[in-house]
Amino acid sequence: MSKNPLVLFDGVCNLCNGTVDFILKRDRKKQFRFVTLQSESGELIRKKYHFPEGIDSVIFILEGKVFYESDAALEIARLLPAPWKWATIFKIVPVGLRNAVYRWIARNRYRWFGKKEECRIPTQEERKFFPGPNDLEL
Repeated sequence: MSKNPLVLFDGVCNLCNGTVDFILKRDRKKQFRFVTLQSESGELIRKKYHFPEGIDSVIFILEGKVFYESDAALEIARLLPAPWKWATIFKIVPVGLRNAVYRWIARNRYRWFGKKEECRIPTQEERKFFPGPNDLEL
């Protein structure tokens, strides 16, 4: 798999795209890579890791370990600089409660934040952070 932390996201979701922009802006080490769930790369990764049915929001893969829902968000935050990494304090909240809040936001994300007609297309400068199917080490 990728040597870099890999964020899989819903490419048509405005909230998810905003999250990618947020990470790109704050990732001083330029360590994160991003793949839309709807892309060919996303499909290849889905097949390799056998994601559970119905997962359509952020998935995070770090050193071969897959994180879903609130754990994905908190692991991503952990790799960002302060003060963002301090969000990991929310791990003290029981995972069931964290994931219930996460799922509530995920269920309403299109209504609250909107949706694009097509997946995000990275800018020329961003392309190196969005591996294609031939760039993945599966």
